Amino acid sequence: LRGRCLGRGAAVDPARDAFGAMTGLYGAIQPADSVSLSTRTHGAVFNLEYSPDGSVLTVACEQTEVLLFDPISSKHIKTLSEAHEDCVNNIRFLDNRLFATCSDDTTIALWDLRKLNTKVCTLHGHTSWVKNIEYDTNTRLLVTSGFDGNVIIWDTNRCTEDGCPHKKFFHTRFLMRMRLTPDCSKMLISTSSGYLLILHDLDLNKSLEVGSYPILRARRTTSSSDIMSSGSSGPRAVGSPCHQNNSGPLSEKTLSRPSQREGGSPRNSLEVLTPEVPGERDRGNCITSLQLHPKGWATLLRCSSNTDDQEWTCVYEFQEGAPVRPVSPRCSLRLTHCIEEANVGRGYIKELCFSPDGRMISSPHGFGIRLLGFDAHCSELVDCLPREASPLREIRSLYSHNDVVLTTKFSPTHCQIASGCLSGRVSLYQPKF
Repeated sequence: LRGRCLGRGAAVDPARDAFGAMTGLYGAIQPADSVSLSTRTHGAVFNLEYSPDGSVLTVACEQTEVLLFDPISSKHIKTLSEAHEDCVNNIRFLDNRLFATCSDDTTIALWDLRKLNTKVCTLHGHTSWVKNIEYDTNTRLLVTSGFDGNVIIWDTNRCTEDGCPHKKFFHTRFLMRMRLTPDCSKMLISTSSGYLLILHDLDLNKSLEVGSYPILRARRTTSSSDIMSSGSSGPRAVGSPCHQNNSGPLSEKTLSRPSQREGGSPRNSLEVLTPEVPGERDRGNCITSLQLHPKGWATLLRCSSNTDDQEWTCVYEFQEGAPVRPVSPRCSLRLTHCIEEANVGRGYIKELCFSPDGRMISSPHGFGIRLLGFDAHCSELVDCLPREASPLREIRSLYSHNDVVLTTKFSPTHCQIASGCLSGRVSLYQPKF
């Protein structure tokens, strides 16, 4: 019954057999069957995004341009030249026709597939490079984050040619990536200092000023055996990267502030974690890429050491339910799977992703990509959760680039994978029939 409540039971998901068939198709992909699309002088490919119906593939390029392709016919549709005045970093579809782009020129642009000659509008509000775009489908609010440390909310319901009403929602130092869970109930923020921030019971209509949000106990994520054995000593407190009157790390008294309502944390309560990274226990690390499981079961991180000599792909399960301790947050993360990555292309962020069914991970690996599974049979995560952190299983490696791969993406509707590299080449991979 608990499995059904969490959406993890077989009876809840009758399409598991279909997911297994899709996994078999992904496993049959051959590098020789990839279709290469040269972007020529458009610069490095920083981000790939499919439309929700899978009919359009958009490409964010280093040299101010956005490319649009038909992923089925592999034909180029249009180039949005001078889409921005600097690098295009991220693309996000709001629906099947409207999408947003963000750039190092500190702006966000809204586009309509039905009229690509001009922007719908340009949004001004950030003071530094804008790196990430999310969309709350419940409230139809656009959420962006940048290297200025700000998370800004945009009301697309009242959008005009002059822009959208907006407000600063959250601020933290060293911000790298920001994501919303599929049900938009949590916001996760990764930082270059190795912290992971989680805002629980998310309410985007309430701005969070400095010191106005409840802070739950900060701690390092541990394995299940560590959690069971640490009941007497309590979690290790760590400093918070969040500003609080421009002071140093948050004190233990501040971190241990009790919950404001019985049985859980209040709206927008903040949890600060330092995710455990294999081999990085005594060294700092930077969380460069952050993705979420399509069913909200886990988070996927790409971490690199501060010395930039090692990278890891790590999967952390959300542990829902009663708190482990009275002062603990009611949701924490547990490292379940990890794998070491090739240390190629130092200084560049590699964007990885889950497959639409959540059974596989596509991860940039040197001059190609690796398809990773939780076990050799590409089972669902909830069907093969280990007691201790286990290695991700390499299902297949695909190499078709002549430069470092920076981003990869699964099609949401077709058995297809796209990847983009530093020299500006985009490759589409499809199974051999």
